[in-house]
Amino acid sequence: QVRLVESGGGSVQTGGSLRLSCAFSGSTDATNCMGWFRQAPGKEREGVAAIEPQARTNYGNSVKGRFTISKDNAKNTLDLQMNALKPEDSAIYYCAAVQGPLCSAGLLLAFGNADYWGQGTQVTVSS
Repeated sequence: QVRLVESGGGSVQTGGSLRLSCAFSGSTDATNCMGWFRQAPGKEREGVAAIEPQARTNYGNSVKGRFTISKDNAKNTLDLQMNALKPEDSAIYYCAAVQGPLCSAGLLLAFGNADYWGQGTQVTVSS
């Protein structure tokens, strides 16, 4: 059984930084491609960043150059370093994983075709 548990959310002022972490458990095959998504009140879910087993990454246009996704398979953690935060980054952030040997960070980001989701962690950026 795959379990994804996010942590690290909180409140920060504009320009500040936060680091989100997702602790995952389950088979390696179930957490090959992983990513971060976010959803603000009244808005659709948005792909933030995703990573493939070979460490190839993909980022949403609104976070490129500010956010960095990384995965530590030894520690079973998926992190999202968020810098230069803006009020529009405020949302609930979700960790997600795609099962199977063939997966694409780009497709995961674009279509949100994850098999597993975490419960989310709140990020609030004040101006």
